[in-house]
Amino acid sequence: MDPRTTALVLIEYQNDFVKEGGAQHAAVAGVMERTNMLANSIAVAREARAAGATIMLAPIRFAEGYPEISRQPYGILKGVFDSRSFRAGSWGAEIIDELAPQPGDVVIEGKRGLDCFASTNIDFVLRQRGIETVALAGFLTNCCVESTMRSAYERGYKVITLTDCVATLGEEEQRVAIEKDFPMFSLPMTHDRFLAELAAPGD
Repeated sequence: MDPRTTALVLIEYQNDFVKEGGAQHAAVAGVMERTNMLANSIAVAREARAAGATIMLAPIRFAEGYPEISRQPYGILKGVFDSRSFRAGSWGAEIIDELAPQPGDVVIEGKRGLDCFASTNIDFVLRQRGIETVALAGFLTNCCVESTMRSAYERGYKVITLTDCVATLGEEEQRVAIEKDFPMFSLPMTHDRFLAELAAPGD
């Protein structure tokens, strides 16, 4: 993989998911711990950035009262609404300090739902930068990561899912997504393998 045409997309690395006291942290903490996904994610971001890949962060944020979603939310967005997660301006909605954007990183704005492509300009940014390969990490494995994976695949990107840099609500959901769904729409691999393949041009 050429780092000049590769982007690492970090989905929802926000306090509400990642940190103790976050509104959704208890739900994902078990899978995070088992896979060491946070340390792996920090390492892959650091090394991919150093190799010259584009680093993108895709937080989800809602205005107070959640006017952007249905008045009668259901499914995963009802859980967000009921727990008052990811409110713009709140501590919970902030990107974690360990993955704070660095010079040259891109923060994708406007994510209000599951698929990073649905309500943001990510496709425009990727194409403007000549990106051909998109590597995905973050939350939730079987929700926002999977939705974004499918959309990237449909748009013709080479899609990589980093299997040890994702987490979700339970072990069974994690296993099924990685073993059954990811191979249909992406090239699943560990972060170590991704970094090994992210060689500088000419290497």
